[in-house]
Amino acid sequence: MGIIGMDFQNRAGARAGGGGQASIQDANVERRERLRKLALETIDITKDPYFMKNHLGTYECRLCLTLHSNEGSYLAHTQGKKHQSNLARRQAKEAKEQIIVPQPKLKPVKKKLIKIGRPGYKVIKQKDPETGQKALFFEIEYAEIDQNSKPRYRIMSAYEQKVEAPDKRFQYLLFAADPYETISFKIPNMDIDRTEGKFLVDWDPEKKVYTLQLYFKEKLDKPTPSLPQRPTTFNPIGARF
Repeated sequence: MGIIGMDFQNRAGARAGGGGQASIQDANVERRERLRKLALETIDITKDPYFMKNHLGTYECRLCLTLHSNEGSYLAHTQGKKHQSNLARRQAKEAKEQIIVPQPKLKPVKKKLIKIGRPGYKVIKQKDPETGQKALFFEIEYAEIDQNSKPRYRIMSAYEQKVEAPDKRFQYLLFAADPYETISFKIPNMDIDRTEGKFLVDWDPEKKVYTLQLYFKEKLDKPTPSLPQRPTTFNPIGARF
């Protein structure tokens, strides 16, 4: 098959009698010239990290270690196979050597709620007529509780809390629900019976009433120590759930 050359004589913009068919070498020269002009129009050479002007006034490609007489020659070089191949190898090497630093886990920022005071409450002393076990019944009213919140309780030892001087005779029962303040009650420091039917917790979302009933294991003849007329208020830091 013969080589089909470019017709320089009849091409657009050529003057009459300009010559016959162009050789492959001429076609390559024209292609490089088109690439050079296109690069000059579209590429900001000052942002090329591999472009450098030396002390002789010529230009160098620091990636391919080639010399160029002008900017156009350098830009034409950047569009060539050699430069593109070296560029691809350099990018692959840098990607391989890049150290991936694990990002620290950010702690979620807790939204600060405005507390609206203590909830209403009721405390009733009880006694199991069959076993003689002492019991306490707590009823806490959370009329303005947040829609996405649910009441919680926690039993804390006297030595864990930091509000009052520790007294080994008592332990603390805490109740919490946003946006109310956390409240606590001092109850006897006796073992709590957690068998079925002896420790009951319930939340009524319609009436917005939280109840807790607990029985003590000890069957003491002496009366249950008196409860405070008002519950003590714990700071959120002390009342950890």
